[in-house]
Amino acid sequence: MAITFYSEGAAGEVTGSKHLLEVDGRRFLVDCGAFQGKREVAEKKNKALVPDPAGLEAVFLTHAHFDHSGMLPLLSKRGFRGNIFATPATRDLAGIIMMDSARIQARDAEYLAKQAAKRGEPFTWKPLYDEQDAVAAMGQFVTVSYGRPLSAGDGVRIEFFDAGHILGSAMIVAEVKDSEGRSTSIAFTGDLGRKGKPIIRDPDAIPPVEWMVLEATYGNRLHESQDDALDKLARVVRETAAKGGKVVIPAFAIERTQELVYYLHLLSDQKAIPDIPIWVDSPMAMNATTIFQVHPECYDRETHDAFLKHHKNPFGFNNLKFASSVEESKALNDLKGPAIILSADGMCEAGRIQHHLLHTVEDPANTVLIVGYMAADTLGRRIKERVPEVRIHGNVLKLRARVEEINAFSAHADYQETWDWLAGLDLSRLKGIFLVHGEAESLAALSSFLGGKGIRNVRIVKYGDRHDLV
Repeated sequence: MAITFYSEGAAGEVTGSKHLLEVDGRRFLVDCGAFQGKREVAEKKNKALVPDPAGLEAVFLTHAHFDHSGMLPLLSKRGFRGNIFATPATRDLAGIIMMDSARIQARDAEYLAKQAAKRGEPFTWKPLYDEQDAVAAMGQFVTVSYGRPLSAGDGVRIEFFDAGHILGSAMIVAEVKDSEGRSTSIAFTGDLGRKGKPIIRDPDAIPPVEWMVLEATYGNRLHESQDDALDKLARVVRETAAKGGKVVIPAFAIERTQELVYYLHLLSDQKAIPDIPIWVDSPMAMNATTIFQVHPECYDRETHDAFLKHHKNPFGFNNLKFASSVEESKALNDLKGPAIILSADGMCEAGRIQHHLLHTVEDPANTVLIVGYMAADTLGRRIKERVPEVRIHGNVLKLRARVEEINAFSAHADYQETWDWLAGLDLSRLKGIFLVHGEAESLAALSSFLGGKGIRNVRIVKYGDRHDLV
């Protein structure tokens, strides 16, 4: 029995999770995410995938985010024919994400081919997968509800627990036994969420395990309080509106957009922000919001009561508008007067957000509001770090817009929240923790912090590391 970490993204960086669990020569993959960053680097890492996809017995998917699910169609394209186990909400959201990725790749190929033709150069780049590959992967999903143990193969039993990260997100506990009668247990936290987040429930406690794969995204950070975050959000909107500017918010289409809509609804009801248009410009976010509405099993009590008892819609109110067409999206760039625009991609690497930034970053009346993690080598990270100039669609632009950051909206636990969750578990059987999904500083900080709390054998993993689970 062993685990191998086949992802540079999950081993020293914050995207591209893939963990391979081996039992008696049979192999099970936990997550199959896409790396996000510089195009050339991301292409190389995503193409690498994992050895012998056709030989995998099954995939266990913790949640739908692109950096955990985005390479599933490539896995199927390369011969994987097993089941993909996930919660019902994760299946639905992953379908949107995979199809959207296929369409973006197709559009990229078309655009790059035209540019090469203009230069009289040959063009050979092809998308990693297409829509048919995404459809094929969707056909392999088998849904599993929280708290329903199931056999995923001889000697492998899995159970899903709510991770409190995004809709449908799960921690997976695997109980495994080999042919010699040896047994062990290992928990994969996926992305550990936070208490008190709107819409979804708090992270579950999990049963005692011997091994744990734990994320370290914010291993060196503490989040602001939610009350402080709401006050800051209201202040940023008011101050930008007073200058006649736009608040542009790069936000992941799944969870973060719905959460921000929820908060803006609250602030609008409280008259804490002016009466200005709030635009959601992301087809994926529109589709995801619909999926949120059909998965009440994932709601926390407050949202459950709002929907089912009082028939209120936290995702819709008078000032909220959706840009459903390309024409409506383009029209936002000519919008006069103050407004709020939420658009994807959350790290600003693709999608409609780039067009809005192209038209707003040079105007000091506008504000770019960072509300989530920005991976290294992304446009979002460069804006977050307030570099003097940014390049968007080949244009070099002066970054004159105000840049603000609110990290309390993050769906990832910080180091104290991670410890609070761990401290509530029975750790009597724990033999070791593998830290993943973090940049070097975060990994080192969380390792030191947990060591100071008495947790022994905390390992920072690297790409290709293989560890025996005995």
